[in-house]
Amino acid sequence: MSSPPILGGASLFTGFTKLCKGLAVVLVTCHILVQILPPAVNYLALIPARTIPFVWNLITAGYIEQSIYGVVASTLCLLIMGKLLEPVWGSKEFLKFIFIVNFLISICVFITAISLYYITRQENYLYMPISGFQGILAGFLVGIKQIIPDQELSLLRIKAKWFPSLMLLIAIAISFFTAESAAYLPTLIFGTYMSWIYLRYFQRKPETKLRGDPSDDFAFSSFFPESLRPIIDPIASIFHRMLCGRFETSTEAHGDTLGDASLPGSDPIEATRRRERGARALEERLATAPSAEELKRDASENV
Repeated sequence: MSSPPILGGASLFTGFTKLCKGLAVVLVTCHILVQILPPAVNYLALIPARTIPFVWNLITAGYIEQSIYGVVASTLCLLIMGKLLEPVWGSKEFLKFIFIVNFLISICVFITAISLYYITRQENYLYMPISGFQGILAGFLVGIKQIIPDQELSLLRIKAKWFPSLMLLIAIAISFFTAESAAYLPTLIFGTYMSWIYLRYFQRKPETKLRGDPSDDFAFSSFFPESLRPIIDPIASIFHRMLCGRFETSTEAHGDTLGDASLPGSDPIEATRRRERGARALEERLATAPSAEELKRDASENV
């Protein structure tokens, strides 16, 4: 039996959280600022050649939308996806996720740009202003994949677990036809991967004092079709040992393991409970959201 669709009907544009509204105001305000003062982009966006000494752009770049289309799309996606994630994670963890993932994205993009410059000797990699909230939005898709993987988008009938993979596939395909892909594609890729790393290994659940999500449904190979997973799993295990091998050694002395089976301080049962809480929170929001008929009736009464 398929799961009920998500983000459908009148509930799509209702029930936004206060925190998401506040973040939306920040995005809009930053966009207005760079429109009124265009030179501000040189200090707030990520320009690898100027990151030193302007190191704060590793943080500010993620909140600077340079185009009107970007700020509208980012604001709407923030409000819609935030109302699914924040009730499950909590406001503090939701804000923490945004800050950490945004900073990690900027670090990765900075290192990549510097590396590409030394490989190609093309100065545009050093002076291209990179900014935007799209990396965090890619991370939100990973979060939705984690908490409600089998829910479906009402319009396309696509399960939530495939949202990040489809987004990256479309972005990569578009990059072959646009010259601006260097400004957004690395951000999307690192946003997806860094958010998965954080949610997989480091996110803390205050109510249980556990970390991460060790479930097989959230393994790195779950981003790929079933036919590719026998190839992806051995490769992913190599990077897992490189990134977490030292941490794994220290935790094994306490009787914990760090692999697809379990993680330090993690419990597969907790991962299941989190998904249940996510589905339950979504159902409650959909149940309390006004129907289309009620909205029309209210509008007519106001007129």
